[in-house]
Amino acid sequence: MRPLRLPKPLRPTLWLFDLDDTLHRATPVIFERMNRAMTEYVMRHVGLDQPQANDLRREYWQRYGATLLGLMRRHGTDPDHFLAETHQFPDMDQVIDFDKKVRRFLKHLPGRKVLVSNAPRHYVQAVLASMRVAGHLHAIETIESMNYVPKPARSSLARLLKRHRAGHARVVMVEDNLDNLKTAKRLGLTTVWISRAAYKPAFVDFKLRSVLQLARHARFGGAG
Repeated sequence: MRPLRLPKPLRPTLWLFDLDDTLHRATPVIFERMNRAMTEYVMRHVGLDQPQANDLRREYWQRYGATLLGLMRRHGTDPDHFLAETHQFPDMDQVIDFDKKVRRFLKHLPGRKVLVSNAPRHYVQAVLASMRVAGHLHAIETIESMNYVPKPARSSLARLLKRHRAGHARVVMVEDNLDNLKTAKRLGLTTVWISRAAYKPAFVDFKLRSVLQLARHARFGGAG
């Protein structure tokens, strides 16, 4: 593999890390349980059978970008109730799947590290506690702090960048989701795609198989 050569920045780096399928492997176990819980929630609260609930979720995903936004706008769903019901993982320590080297990677990565997740805070905190990496992050942004408007919404990412004074830093977004990276690139961010795909879209600056490859191949600069 050709080494990844990031130019040495004159300013400190602000890292925006996704969580699921970026810092840990949420596919298939965690995502499967989430999807099942969301379908069951729609069945209970909208009064549909399973095929109808799946169709509605697909429609809302295409129209609004998320099941939650569709439920909020069309059914007046309380977002906190939905998130509490669909992100229950009392056995997180048993289902979490991650490389323990991520702890050392985050600890020694220079720059400010902000976690940006479309998941609710209680779920994110549970994952980070199981991984034991929360202490290596400077801030956590969840769906609540994005006013329930998830990535890839440009407005949410723009507000986040302003909140963290991104104008004073070189900003790198590390994600497994291409839609989120497309928005990031339009806002002028450096984009890193965590994927095993054989292709790389033009708006992706670097494609890596694992977030750990950042430590092996990147030349970092700037103060932490």
